[in-house]
Amino acid sequence: MCVSASENPFRSILKALEKPGGGEFGSYYSLPALNDPRIGESASILIFATNKKLIERNVVVVVVDDADKLPYSIRILLESAIRNCDEFQVKSKDVEKILDWENTSPKQVEIPFKPARVLLQDFTGVPAVVDLACMRDAMNNLGGDSNKINPLVPVDLVIDHSVQVDVARSENAVQANMELEFQRNKERFAFLKWGSNAFDNMLVVPPGSGIVHQVNLEYLARVVFNRNGLLYPDSVVGTDSHTTMIDGLGVAGWGVGGIEAEATMLGQPMSMVLPGVVGFKLTGKLRDGMTATDLVLTVTQMLRKHGVVGKFVEFHGEGMRELSLADRATIANMSPEYGATMGFFPVDHVTLQYLKLTGRSDETVAMIEAYLRANKMFVDYSEPASKTVYSSNLELNLEDVEPCVSGPKRPHDRVPLKEMKADWHSCLDSRVGFKGFAVPKEAQSKAVEFNFNGTPAKLRHGDVVIAAITSCTNTSNPSVMLGAALVAKKACELGLEVKPWIKTSLAPGSGVVTKYLAKSGLQKYLDQLGFSIVGYGCTTCIGNSGDIHEAVASAIVDNDLVASAVLSGNRNFEGRVHPLTRANYLASPPLVVAYALAGTVDIDFETEPIGTGKDGIKIFFRDIWPSNKEVAEVVQASVLPDMFKATYEAITEGNSMWNELSVASGTLYEWDPKSTYIHEPPYFKGMTMSPPGPHGVKDAYCLLNFGDSITTDHISPAGSIHKDSPAAKYLMERGVDRRDFNSYGSRRGNDEIMARGTFANIRIVNKHLKGEVGPKTVHIPSGEKLSVFDAAMKYRNEGRDTIILAGAEYGSGSSRDWAAKGPMLLGVKAVISKSFERIHRSNLVGMGIIPLCFKTGEDAETLGLTGEELYTIELPNSVSEIKPGQDVTVVTNNGKSFTCTLRFDTEVKQDDLFSSFKSRVVMSIIKDEFGMAGGVGLFQSRRDIAIRDQEPDQTIRKRVSPRDSFLYPKGLLQ
Repeated sequence: MCVSASENPFRSILKALEKPGGGEFGSYYSLPALNDPRIGESASILIFATNKKLIERNVVVVVVDDADKLPYSIRILLESAIRNCDEFQVKSKDVEKILDWENTSPKQVEIPFKPARVLLQDFTGVPAVVDLACMRDAMNNLGGDSNKINPLVPVDLVIDHSVQVDVARSENAVQANMELEFQRNKERFAFLKWGSNAFDNMLVVPPGSGIVHQVNLEYLARVVFNRNGLLYPDSVVGTDSHTTMIDGLGVAGWGVGGIEAEATMLGQPMSMVLPGVVGFKLTGKLRDGMTATDLVLTVTQMLRKHGVVGKFVEFHGEGMRELSLADRATIANMSPEYGATMGFFPVDHVTLQYLKLTGRSDETVAMIEAYLRANKMFVDYSEPASKTVYSSNLELNLEDVEPCVSGPKRPHDRVPLKEMKADWHSCLDSRVGFKGFAVPKEAQSKAVEFNFNGTPAKLRHGDVVIAAITSCTNTSNPSVMLGAALVAKKACELGLEVKPWIKTSLAPGSGVVTKYLAKSGLQKYLDQLGFSIVGYGCTTCIGNSGDIHEAVASAIVDNDLVASAVLSGNRNFEGRVHPLTRANYLASPPLVVAYALAGTVDIDFETEPIGTGKDGIKIFFRDIWPSNKEVAEVVQASVLPDMFKATYEAITEGNSMWNELSVASGTLYEWDPKSTYIHEPPYFKGMTMSPPGPHGVKDAYCLLNFGDSITTDHISPAGSIHKDSPAAKYLMERGVDRRDFNSYGSRRGNDEIMARGTFANIRIVNKHLKGEVGPKTVHIPSGEKLSVFDAAMKYRNEGRDTIILAGAEYGSGSSRDWAAKGPMLLGVKAVISKSFERIHRSNLVGMGIIPLCFKTGEDAETLGLTGEELYTIELPNSVSEIKPGQDVTVVTNNGKSFTCTLRFDTEVKQDDLFSSFKSRVVMSIIKDEFGMAGGVGLFQSRRDIAIRDQEPDQTIRKRVSPRDSFLYPKGLLQ
């Protein structure tokens, strides 16, 4: 049997989906039509052979066990593989691997996955659009049609990461902060506006519209696509780790690095390891007064303890009936914090109700329900529960959830509210670490006096200086947002106030929140306590908290106080929220208000008053906390479908500042050489119609010599631009004042700045520096100590290649495209390490950097390498001679020679179902009318299924039921 790459071998299961009243919604690839017991149906098995005698003597017997069903999340991968199967990028054997998930997932087998769309935010989206613009120039220079460079799948980009809380506690805060946002980011915004007009298949949502993941949930998500009459499940990868929020809507989605996102945009399948799936059963119902945040912090701690890195988590059980869609999205959002690839909630009646609430049409919702029911992807609680098999199982009774926060430095360090005071004092006592500050006993109760705008004030350890209702995690959830407003109302009525030096802010995830807070009449109470709306974006959750008052800052710094921030975000790593808040706690929006009122985290809400109200009456936490019934009533009365429709009908219209941005109308970008935000990168300069072929490394110096656990945070530029850094020097030479440096994140569209910031982490440890910590290295020939960038440029000017030596887990952490782009721009040609993080290794290859692994038991130290040698790496001259996983010899100028493994392979174990491997290395892809693939491509395919060349003269079909056995050709299992 031979199938051409253009034909789908599963076209026989393409079915029509009929409308209840007549007509068709469209066609779809039917999973039930596979008749495979592994998705819960009886199986119809096709066996190909040349004659009956061959079948009789060349078979294995396969026993089908009970008809356990594939997890719903795996069914989405299965449908995608079937729909995209062309026997080239996606093969029949990939479909078989997914079908046999129960057996193949423990073996870490690799599969290709083609998501339905890509989601970007502006920090990570700008470099992706820069690369597309650069590709167009390359196409144009090669004489092709540059207008053919477009995303091949829908791309949605939401500008939400740029707004900062410069102005707070002001009725004018939204407008003032947006004006400052546009002043800082005008070039970036103009570039993105040009991209929205220049590229097909790309939607850009203007600044001030909301947080990317909430906009995705309420507006962008399709749940089921209907594209030219073909129906298929929505799925998405995004360049932000909290893309997982969409899993709460039954849409499979997770975060990836920029390089993987760009490959997906250009139609390339993602290479992923078929994941295990942890089944998380929910039972019972949340007790009165419990919030979705309490639940998600509990779930995060449980899953972190269980160990779910690289896995899907799929929620099920009767407790699902009690969880609103917003509550589910809150849990799904924090998948990165518990380490899972996804926290998935299959579609059910709650999902459909939410789709209607958020303005999706009745016809669209009817199509979604009909498709998912027909394709066994819908959960109906009125039917008997299906038996789904999982890799492992957890269970939580919702009644066991109690009020809690997480901190002071990690999201999975959950602290029950009743233990908070004791835990805080334990943190003060404990040595410096994730749960410790090592404050001497005699200093723990000191009170620092300072003057705040003419008013005497005091600060102690644990006092709150930032209280922020912010982030995608909670601001999408009406119950906790309106719960916070009810706390504010009760507090105001009792006469409580928030101290004026606490920086309070409210940053909704979309304009819908503003509408229902206004409708409820509760916004005025939030305003009264200082929680005025400051903007629509991530703000404090990503460190855009803005400055705190100078007097407060001085009191903290001069007296070495452990000041606190309380926010309703998802991450609280030290230094992320604000440089001066060493203790950062995640809490529900109502608790953020409560802690702002208390003014400290050093309080027992059960026994200590939160403050003094009217007439000197002591007010306790219980006096201001609303019941679930109170919250439900105000949600029911205030959150209306028309609010979502009105908000999103106008979302692409932008605002006056966005609309006034003047951009060129051409489809080729007009690069401004003076711009410090957008710069034409060099990736495609000098590109020819013929790929240059492989090249080795000759007499390269070691730019950096690392130990274990160098993460992408160490490599990739992030955070503020230090005043003494090469990037700062670059900006100052171009007339940029220090106050306008902005951040590396905002300047990701300028390769000149990002190259200068690569390896600029102040905590990086480089063995060349003999114990000194910081972003410098030694230029080996001269012995001169230089910044990493200056040393790299010195080597480049001398005509020298460079390499990096490293220990285990090089590139661990979240995937970052600049962690691979930056080293390439510095001239790094190879990284030799003990092991790599898989996706970062793929990104290195994508940027033309050779990943080599020391042999087991060896490293730079055991081989006696100092890092001061010259290194030569010989590769075959022909691409066809380069084999993933082959041995490569590395020779140094002092006579040392050692063998490394060429890591162009995947992590697939060699004893998997087909006992072979596949690697696809793509440095760049440009398609034009010549049908050419520009750049360098290396393909080493798995052997096709053994029956590929057979032309069967007969087909035997046998119906089987659970526990039956059936015949299977041996060739398929070799």
